[in-house]
Amino acid sequence: MSLALLAIAFIIIMVVAYRLYGSWVAKQFVIDDSRITPARQVNDGVDYVPTRPFYLFAQHFSAIAAAGPIAGPILACETFGWLPCLLWIGLGVVLIGAVHDFSTLTASVRHGARSIAEITREHLGTKAGRAMLVLILLALMYVIVAFTDITASSFVSATEELQAAKIKFNAGGAVAAAAIMYLSLAVVMGFVQRFLKPPLWLLTIVFVPATLGVVWLGTMISNVFVLDARAWGLIILAYCCVASIVPVWSLLQPRGYLGGFILYMALGIGIVGIFFGGYEIKQAAFKSWDVGGMTGQLFPFLFVTIACGACSGFHGLVCSGTTCKQIERESHMQPVGFGAMLAEGFVALIALGTIMVVSMDDIKGLKPGTIYGNGIGDFLTLIIGKQYRQFAVTFGAMAFSTFVFDTLDVCTRLGRYIFQELFNWRSRLGAVVGTLGVVALPVYFIAGAPEGSYIKFWTLFGSSNQLLAALSLLTITVWLHQARKRIAFTLLPMLFVLTITLWSLVSLAVSNFRTAQGFDIAAINGIVAAALIILAIFLVTVALIKSWRERKAPSVVYVKQNVL
Repeated sequence: MSLALLAIAFIIIMVVAYRLYGSWVAKQFVIDDSRITPARQVNDGVDYVPTRPFYLFAQHFSAIAAAGPIAGPILACETFGWLPCLLWIGLGVVLIGAVHDFSTLTASVRHGARSIAEITREHLGTKAGRAMLVLILLALMYVIVAFTDITASSFVSATEELQAAKIKFNAGGAVAAAAIMYLSLAVVMGFVQRFLKPPLWLLTIVFVPATLGVVWLGTMISNVFVLDARAWGLIILAYCCVASIVPVWSLLQPRGYLGGFILYMALGIGIVGIFFGGYEIKQAAFKSWDVGGMTGQLFPFLFVTIACGACSGFHGLVCSGTTCKQIERESHMQPVGFGAMLAEGFVALIALGTIMVVSMDDIKGLKPGTIYGNGIGDFLTLIIGKQYRQFAVTFGAMAFSTFVFDTLDVCTRLGRYIFQELFNWRSRLGAVVGTLGVVALPVYFIAGAPEGSYIKFWTLFGSSNQLLAALSLLTITVWLHQARKRIAFTLLPMLFVLTITLWSLVSLAVSNFRTAQGFDIAAINGIVAAALIILAIFLVTVALIKSWRERKAPSVVYVKQNVL
């Protein structure tokens, strides 16, 4: 079967879904451009800035399209086969993921650009709001753990390249060197932009090509930065600490800007490979309903393994954190919220394509970042020639690590904000302590976990991430119910994702407690899984009681607020 034909069918489904289902969902929220959005009402030039949808889409897309929709589909394809992965990505991204993102963005805009936790506090009460904050904090910690562990592994993988190249070349070391120089380049760009204030076009034509230059340079010094995975993991977490407290202009903004170009280059290369590479599918379409092991059951672990490729609670934090403050008109919420999630589904498809066209023997022992890097590298050689595969593979793996740094930056900073809010500690010292509090658990995991533990971290990350999406949809469903609006389009996805995530969390809790030996990593995983279950049950219970008590109450208060 041809990969290109599958991709064409997938794109047609996404376009039709956006035009038909996306428009229908927009009608349920009564999208109205006569309403004044928070961006136009506040317009402070700092956080609240009305932004044209073309640019806002790019910013939002680069913020949500990180390593999740890449590593997840690759791991799931290895375990269950490509067909269930493709079905879940296609159906999940339309019926659940895009609805979640669009609904969260709309709810935030209608509530004055407030976060999903604040919206939960308003509609479910103060205790529910604080429970949501704790759940978000735990979910963010596991994002940091999973992404750090899987990236550190990509910095030490090199076996296949050492065999293919006739020179002493360490592919993992090349990726590490390129990533270090890329982050340093972003810092230089930030200071140049801050103090010299050149036009953006000049910065772009200088620093974007420079990112390709550091990839080439990384291949030249591939044996300089050679450490084991544990050391790289701790170094990445140290980077997270710095990124959380330095001014955004010095690192996050320039890194995000350059990272956007890396993302679009990787997407363009993926499109070339899928449509013009002539690849045939070599992976099995379906392997088994249960392949064994703690996470080998297709139900529920397929869904939480793919995670962000179909549905992501992290997206709700972006929608209700930054994007909501830049929506100029309500009609822009569909292309930004619904459309960007469909585009992320295509990112997941490209990642799935990188593994579908190789046999299991070719990827045996390789980590997802390496598989993706090799795939994108092979696609890139269609453009630049096979003699430059060394550079191409390094670019692919560096692109993967770039997407990870995008997520780590945002997650650590968001976690620090939540930590400070929970303890009402707003000072500079509070920022430092909050950052250390957020990375404490990841440091413990990375320092003590044996090699290959990213699988356990990834599954718990996917479960917590999708649980957050389910509970965000729960809050939105209560809001719609209180306003006497149709709720099926948010209620049904919420019930499905909630069932799947609680199922997976119960399985993870039981398995981890069963294998725990004292207060080790398995025990902590079990405790966190149990805590997430308790928080979820509490929030669902509060929502049911709230809805029952208000079943006969008028919805005038919400009409007065111009919320719906």
